[in-house]
Amino acid sequence: MSARTHTRTPSPSFGGVDTRLPWWALVLPVAAFVALFLLIAGPDGAPATAGDPTVGRLLEQIQQTLPH
Repeated sequence: MSARTHTRTPSPSFGGVDTRLPWWALVLPVAAFVALFLLIAGPDGAPATAGDPTVGRLLEQIQQTLPH
């Protein structure tokens, strides 16, 4: 009696690599974006950095060193 062999169907991905993302690979970046957006857009976000000139100087230095 012969045994049945299982044949694999060709996957649509390139090189046989699984291209599906886990659920957290989309949720975590979206949650981080929303959290940062809420920090920036909040009414208390802008005055909190106004009292610390170090952050402003650091941002100016980064802007000056980056090519335009």
